[in-house]
Amino acid sequence: MNCTQSPGFILLGLSSDPEKWQLFFSIFLALYLLGFLGNLLLLLAIGADVHLHTPMYFFLSQLSLVDLCFITTTAPKMLEALWTGDGSISFSGCLTQMCLFGVFADMDNLLLAVMAIDRYAAICQPLLYPLLMTPCRCGVLACGSWGIAHCASLVYTLLLSQLSFHSNQEIPHFFCDSRPLLWLSCSDTHLNEFLMMVLSALLGISALLCIVSSYGCIFCAVARVPSAKGRRKALATCSSHLSVVLLFYSTVFATYLKPPSTSHSSGEVVAAVMYTLITPTLNPFIYSLRNKDVKNSLKKLLNMEKPLD
Repeated sequence: MNCTQSPGFILLGLSSDPEKWQLFFSIFLALYLLGFLGNLLLLLAIGADVHLHTPMYFFLSQLSLVDLCFITTTAPKMLEALWTGDGSISFSGCLTQMCLFGVFADMDNLLLAVMAIDRYAAICQPLLYPLLMTPCRCGVLACGSWGIAHCASLVYTLLLSQLSFHSNQEIPHFFCDSRPLLWLSCSDTHLNEFLMMVLSALLGISALLCIVSSYGCIFCAVARVPSAKGRRKALATCSSHLSVVLLFYSTVFATYLKPPSTSHSSGEVVAAVMYTLITPTLNPFIYSLRNKDVKNSLKKLLNMEKPLD
């Protein structure tokens, strides 16, 4: 087989059994619509309610926008393959999907770190919070995160586009991810693997350390609060964010922290479904169900009832 820089690929999807495709299509179409509408409603609710125009809800709206785009990057192609039985994808289409996937995955990671910093400032520095988290600084944090995510994904995608592959190779996945593409390449991939490791360390580990250190300071500050009611009130503002952080990183670790021998296992595909579709779908419900202000804004948006005082 000859190597080429413009190959075609075949996404094997979730199952090789055609009898299961219709069931999978129905399940994942419902999940995609639920995630799309949930994130869209949360985004509209925050934008429409002036009482939610605060740093915390600004970053939450950014997270909803990212999750909305995140599920749209992988789910439509997966649904098309399940409906038609044809998982073929061009090299340019594969690179585009991988680049967008990298942008939104990195944005999820960076935004969770930024939101942890916001919670640290609100709880540990309440008197200085309006000065620390000004609209200008919030905009800089959001734009900086978008810029870093785009640059990291673009650099890696451009480098991967220089590799050669055998034509019409099968990718044991439902979307174009970096690791399966590296395994299928007939070029030397050491530089790509090194760059992927460096970017993962710089973006992933640094963001996680930022979250851990922020919550370490938060828990120390909350422990010094004399009343139990005050401690519960302080931690209540962090519960939704902590739930999303645990859900996000647990599925990421289950997807990528595996030895090469288990790279094609069904367990990794299940973890990837959690990471790319179920987690972004659950995020708006985690925030809305635990947040009275968001629920009131959603009710007002949907004209269900007047918001509570």
